[in-house]
Amino acid sequence: QVQLVESGGGLVQAGGSLRLSCAASGRTFNSYTMGWFRQAPGKEREFVAAISWSGGSTKLLDSVKGRFTISRRNAKNTTYLQMNSLKPEDTAVYYCAADKYSGYVSFNEYEYDYWGRGTQVTVSS
Repeated sequence: QVQLVESGGGLVQAGGSLRLSCAASGRTFNSYTMGWFRQAPGKEREFVAAISWSGGSTKLLDSVKGRFTISRRNAKNTTYLQMNSLKPEDTAVYYCAADKYSGYVSFNEYEYDYWGRGTQVTVSS
């Protein structure tokens, strides 16, 4: 079983920055694809970013390209989402997820096997 714990959310003004962290338990973290998803009130959960086990391949939602960066430090069992130039439309609960089996970088939430509880990000205008 893998446990994921997100941190780093909060309230920030438009144009500001936040860095989310996702700490994972388990010895095989470095073999998982890791992803970030978000869900705004009244909307479905959507893909934000994902990174391969080595960090060599990433995918980003088009609307966050150039503003968000996903990275990981396998030695610390941690994945990060650096969010710059935040906009009010980025307001959502952000979830970390781990894909244990597929072996590729996916934007499909159904490929992910483990999920954190989420951290709230609120961007004020």
